[in-house]
Amino acid sequence: MGEVRGGRTADRPRNEDLPRVPGRTGAAGLPGAAVRERLVGRFPAVAPVWTVVHLTRPWFWPLGWAGAYLGAVLATRAWLPPVTPATVALLVALGPLVWGAVLAVNDLHDLPSDRRNPRKATAALVTGAITEAELARWARRCTVAALAVAAVAGWWALAGTALVLLLGYLYSAPPWRLKARAGADVAVNALTVGVLGPLAGWSLHRSPLEYPSVMVLLGLLLGAALYLPTTVIDVDADRAAGDPTSAVRWTPEGCYRLGFALWTAAVLVWLATCHLGLLVTRAAWPLQDAAAPVLVLVYALLTLRPSIARMAVVSAAFAVPAADFLLACVA
Repeated sequence: MGEVRGGRTADRPRNEDLPRVPGRTGAAGLPGAAVRERLVGRFPAVAPVWTVVHLTRPWFWPLGWAGAYLGAVLATRAWLPPVTPATVALLVALGPLVWGAVLAVNDLHDLPSDRRNPRKATAALVTGAITEAELARWARRCTVAALAVAAVAGWWALAGTALVLLLGYLYSAPPWRLKARAGADVAVNALTVGVLGPLAGWSLHRSPLEYPSVMVLLGLLLGAALYLPTTVIDVDADRAAGDPTSAVRWTPEGCYRLGFALWTAAVLVWLATCHLGLLVTRAAWPLQDAAAPVLVLVYALLTLRPSIARMAVVSAAFAVPAADFLLACVA
């Protein structure tokens, strides 16, 4: 890291030195920029608030919450687990604070590829709404706040939050930069979203040491299968920036085949969990049996040309049999 001068790192290219997204100049015309400009035009004081909120990507918060809810339901066998100060603290930590810390670090070190990526065109650092120095300060603030709030939820929650923050830093920051190491990028996301999220909700009610091992396996398989297509979405920008992600190293076709294999394995493990009574016993699982081939088909079709919207549909499709499974848990 070079010397910071005027909010920028001396040995890092300035925003204006990097190529812009084709067909775009400045913030005007960028996706979401029109909304921001209208709001700021009418309410100038909204600008800094909008920038910080956008930094945390509120649309990602439910990923942590959904996993924690699943873990809490499994632990309590109740649709609405007890709401306590620890529960509220965990939701705040897993929502804006953890995402804010992790994404601020990611934006800070992903600037070269983000400037080439239309999907990242409204990132605050790309548009110039925030400087590198300010972004680094927000990363530190969110990190400290996430740890402080997680401590209210207990020692296990604090340890888990610290681990997620560490993995988020190693994922983005050099010299480790696991994002640019094929396989490691997938493993980090599969572990944090597929395992640590549900484990956080479970830990509010039972010891993490009692967390079912089959749920660890399922979380890793599902998390990896859902993350792999996102590397394909960004493959051109990552290749241009010199980041050998999974899609760059293994090619989009290789990622598609691997993701399909992982997803199919997850569906089979899920069916085995139901029919073998590993977590809950029920005489028949007709919805699970009917959903299994549909899930495989949906993944196969929608990940051929992946997008964030299509991956959201794939995730939502799995929510249907998951709800049926939880119904058996609380019955």
